[in-house]
Amino acid sequence: MTRLSMKTIRELNEKDLKSKIQETRSELAKLRVDGSKGTLRKESGKLKPLRHDIARMMTRLNEMKTK
Repeated sequence: MTRLSMKTIRELNEKDLKSKIQETRSELAKLRVDGSKGTLRKESGKLKPLRHDIARMMTRLNEMKTK
């Protein structure tokens, strides 16, 4: 999965944003399982960006709810 910029996140509607969050969380969970098994080598640098992307999407979702 590629990194998401805030510009692309702002273009998504609430339904798409929620599905994107679920997709990213499942990918993060898979990477965490691989890390705990010890099979996470090349992809170890993907954990932090995924967490940041989830945080950006959650922030945008909260902004949409308050408006």
